Amino acid sequence: MDFNQAKVSFLDHCLYEKKLSSKTIEFYTIDLDQFLRFLMTLDMEIEISGISKEEIKLYLKQISVFKPKTIKRKLATLKALFNYLEFEDYITINPFRKMRIKIKEPKVNPTVMDASEVKSIFKAAYKDREEAPDNEQLWLKYRDIALIELLFATGMRVSELTSLKRDQINLETGRIRIFGKGSKERVIQVFNPETLKAIREYVLMSTVSMKEEGFFFINRLHSGLSDQTVRHVIRKFTALANLQKHITPHTFRHTFATLLLEADVDIKYIQHFLGHSSIATTQIYTHVSTNKQKQILTEKHPRNAFEFR
Repeated sequence: MDFNQAKVSFLDHCLYEKKLSSKTIEFYTIDLDQFLRFLMTLDMEIEISGISKEEIKLYLKQISVFKPKTIKRKLATLKALFNYLEFEDYITINPFRKMRIKIKEPKVNPTVMDASEVKSIFKAAYKDREEAPDNEQLWLKYRDIALIELLFATGMRVSELTSLKRDQINLETGRIRIFGKGSKERVIQVFNPETLKAIREYVLMSTVSMKEEGFFFINRLHSGLSDQTVRHVIRKFTALANLQKHITPHTFRHTFATLLLEADVDIKYIQHFLGHSSIATTQIYTHVSTNKQKQILTEKHPRNAFEFR
C-alpha cells in the first residue's frame, strides 16, 4: 500500500466510521498532504511499510519552524494514521512505537472579558438593533443578538454554534443539544429569560420558515453561517462597544468558564458545559483574576485570624 492509498483509507475511516467533523477531516488532509510532499523530497518510494522512525525524525526537524501547538497537531495526525494502519494490519511495525516526543507549549492564559465588558458588548448590540434602517436589516440584527446571547449562555465552540440545527433547540424549555468534537453530545439548558427571548424573537423575525433539519443560524441566502461571519459579528459589536481588547468567539467561551469559576461553580460542572473529555483541559480556566484574588486574600487569608493584642 502506498501513502496515498493509506491516506484515503484512513480519511474514509475517520469520516464514515468515527464520524469526525468536516473541520477535523480538513486538518487531517492538510497535514497528510504536507507529510507526503516531505516524503517526495527524500526521493524514496512512498510505500507505507517503508516509513520508519528516521523519516518521522527528519519530518519533525522540518516542521520545527511552526508553533508548538501546530507541530503537536501535525504529529498527532500522523500518529493517528499509523495507529489505524497497525490496527488494520496494513503495517507490522508502527514507526511511532517507542518514540518519545515532547513538545513544550508556552503556558498562556486565555483572553477573557470581565462582566462589565460583556455587558458593554450586549448593550452595543441591542442599541444597534434599535437603529436598524429596514426590515431585512432588522432580521439580521435579531440574528446577531441571538448569536452572542447563545455563545455567552452556553460557552459553545464557534463550530458548534454554526453547525447547530433547528431541531437541536427546544424554544419552549431552552434545552439545547450540542454535538462537540467526535460528535459527542451534551445538553445545556438556557434559563435566562432575556436569552430565551432573544432566541425566540430571532425565530419569529426570520425571513424564512426554518426547517427542523436545517441550520438554526442562517445568512441572507438562507445557508448556514461560516465561522468567519460569527467572528465578523463579534468584531463589529466589540468596536461599537469601544473595547480595545481582541475578542473572538472563543473569548466568549473562555469568559463563560472563567466567570462561572469565579462564582464558585464546581469545575466538574464546567467541564460538562464545555464538552471537555478530560478535566485537565478545563483546568486552564483555574487562573485567578485580579479581582477574585483580592477577594480571596482579603476574606480568607489565615493571617486574618492572628491577634496579638
